[in-house]
Amino acid sequence: MRAPHAGILNRISEQPDDTSVTSSEPGEADLDAATLTEDTQSGGQEGGDRHFVTALARGLEVLACFRSGDSFLSNHEIATRCALPRSTVTRLAYTLTKLGYLHLVPETGQYRLGTATIGLGSAMLVNLDVREVARPLMQSLAHATGGVVALATRDGLSMLYFECCRSDAIVTLSLGTGSRIPLGTSAAGRACLAGSEAGARAELMERLRALDEAAWPKMRRGIEAAVSEHALTGCTQSLGDWVREVHGIAMPFNPGRGLPMMTISVAGAAQDFPREHMENTVRAQLVETVRQVERCLGQRGPGE
Repeated sequence: MRAPHAGILNRISEQPDDTSVTSSEPGEADLDAATLTEDTQSGGQEGGDRHFVTALARGLEVLACFRSGDSFLSNHEIATRCALPRSTVTRLAYTLTKLGYLHLVPETGQYRLGTATIGLGSAMLVNLDVREVARPLMQSLAHATGGVVALATRDGLSMLYFECCRSDAIVTLSLGTGSRIPLGTSAAGRACLAGSEAGARAELMERLRALDEAAWPKMRRGIEAAVSEHALTGCTQSLGDWVREVHGIAMPFNPGRGLPMMTISVAGAAQDFPREHMENTVRAQLVETVRQVERCLGQRGPGE
């Protein structure tokens, strides 16, 4: 195991916004009237899809905008993250609060996730047996490489960590289960894009372009290079493209059982994980770990 640098990666974590604005609750009559008007105007459609329920999607976006490390968010912060009018967020938050998915703190007017969300998350994790299969193999990989090993899947335009293993000998990335990292610049995100079908990848790339036009040319080059790398090696890298001091490598795989594509990644401080080490040593260790996970899940034969 290489002796990694402990200082740089420990500073990397998801940072919530600083703005705090108090909002008032609407009355139920106002809520119903406003929601009815909004649904009528939208026709309950998104991009011409008559089965798409816009109000439901927006409510779920409000819940999803809470990041790892966020204790409380104001109406304004939620509106900014979801790109929704504050009046819409107020109505959605009121409903979610009534159902127990959000909790309003009267003293500050801010919201935190409610206890009802615990039931959803717990039910999902309990049935996600891939974590139980992958965890010991990921921990062995973390000890062997000295890096942070993460199991992730795509959530919107982010990759969501739902398992994370570290070597006991070092302090590393301050990210863990529930953390989100960018789709277009991280090794895990690029692995997800490279492993997707061409049509799905093109759609996601268009959404990334619309999200940040200025950053898109460089991001697109990185994604295209990752797709080519994946075709040759099965893995993708991000060498300082997400965070300048961090190098990472990832591999996508299909866990089966109706679950979405997932990735396993290894990341560490750039000076401890130079390109040559990633390509000559870490890549082979990562590939073997992913293959073992696939065998345990029945997605690969014993001799494959």
